[in-house]
Amino acid sequence: MISCDKCGNPNIIIKKKQSGQKLCKDCFIKSTQKKVLKDIRKYDLLKKGDYVLLGLSGGKDSVMLLDILNSLKKRNIIDLMAVTIDEGICGYREEGIEIAARNAKKLGVEHRVVTFKEYFGMTLDDIISKNNVKEGRRNACTYCGVFRRWIFNRVAREEGATKIATGHNLDDETQSIVMNYLEGNIQNLTRIGVKSETRNSRFTIKIKPLREIPEKEIALYVVARELDVHFAGCPYAGESFRAEVGNFIKQLSNEHPTIMYSTLRGFDKMKPVLKREFSQESIVGVCENCGEPTAARLCKACTFFKDWGAE
Repeated sequence: MISCDKCGNPNIIIKKKQSGQKLCKDCFIKSTQKKVLKDIRKYDLLKKGDYVLLGLSGGKDSVMLLDILNSLKKRNIIDLMAVTIDEGICGYREEGIEIAARNAKKLGVEHRVVTFKEYFGMTLDDIISKNNVKEGRRNACTYCGVFRRWIFNRVAREEGATKIATGHNLDDETQSIVMNYLEGNIQNLTRIGVKSETRNSRFTIKIKPLREIPEKEIALYVVARELDVHFAGCPYAGESFRAEVGNFIKQLSNEHPTIMYSTLRGFDKMKPVLKREFSQESIVGVCENCGEPTAARLCKACTFFKDWGAE
């Protein structure tokens, strides 16, 4: 009879392909929590007294991260605030906001909803509609990523947060590594990691506590914990290069279950060399339009607006 490798329970819910380990529901939940908390200590992601701004979309990754970081909040190790960004994607984002709000309320975590509309004067739907007529238009993920990072950094300063925590998982990170390598974007590769590095006080340090947890295990965790989660996928995501890379990696993982871990480990070994050889030290000032930190005259978000002829 197949049973849990930790407690002997015959009701197993997972057999990990990469290790062969078999776990029941309770042991899987405990081992996953232990792994995330161990990584937080290993990579020095959080310190006692940190005020953490958690990006809470209502999706499985951010809800799982909220569940685990709340355990540190309850032990008075950190303070925690959840922020949900409403990009303005009609028919999609509304449910995610409601689920995010329910999760935060249930745990007694302060929750703030901010919108593209209030900061930029238009929704993501407006942005895509505006640029569909342009030749060589960028896909939605490019705009969304730039604007979300801008908002998170601005809100973190407004709230006095010391860290920004995001739910990026193992799949996300390996996709970023492969995608930027294929595009030849070495500068982006030097910035990928479990914890951002910055000497500029206007940038809030970003951390990824779920970086070594596969997406499938995150999905299983939220189901096993019976967490309230928004499982719908973003309608714009399918058109991105990231989605193509993600599908390629998933196909490889079917026959090579450790491929994402080996990609991550290999990259982490190479990163110090990449930083030493290719990292460009730049003087970071402030955007002359919005006041956000940037190495250029305008930050990326304001550059987009200038390209559109907007104020």
